[in-house]
Amino acid sequence: MTAAAPLGAYVTHRGPLHALRPGTKLLGLFAFSAAVLIAPGWISAGVALAIGATLAFLAGLRGRDFWRVARTFALIGVPLFVFQTWSAGWERGVEVIADLLALILAASAVTASTRASDMLDTVSWALSPLARLGVDTERIALTFSLTIRMIPAVQELARDAQQAARARGLERSLRARTVPLVLRTVSQAQLTGQALAARGIGDDEPQPRRG
Repeated sequence: MTAAAPLGAYVTHRGPLHALRPGTKLLGLFAFSAAVLIAPGWISAGVALAIGATLAFLAGLRGRDFWRVARTFALIGVPLFVFQTWSAGWERGVEVIADLLALILAASAVTASTRASDMLDTVSWALSPLARLGVDTERIALTFSLTIRMIPAVQELARDAQQAARARGLERSLRARTVPLVLRTVSQAQLTGQALAARGIGDDEPQPRRG
């Protein structure tokens, strides 16, 4: 039995999305996101969700991957649905939840079908004209890379926090699941920053002269 692929990780798979250029997929994701945000109503949201799920399937995601995405999304999706239903009716609740999940699945399809190195090369190429204006395009590409790499890491931390809460009999406690997750995520970010600083990345301040 194969393990579920982490959200944001590349999936080795031969499919139509893997054959597309990274730039084409990023532009397609932008166009899809704009269409989802513009199109009103819960029916159009349902169609968008079906498209997002289809794209994720074509990218190589399967049943366990979909279940893990849905389970993680439920932490914010269920309270949001309840609030939207209470304030604006069930149609609005379905529309908001379906739109958000459709965008998550579409983004997962892009990251699952695109190697991180190829995506970074595409981002660096797209930002290259800004280098003439003094913009540090390499730093932007590095930030983009770290963001992608942190998605599966944070997801893993969330799963560990949930398992720890369940072991203590606090699986229904939102505080027992979220507080350790936030603390460990901040700690992970600090460790990443220290590792980058140790390699001289991100340290633009002039060093004081000695002697």
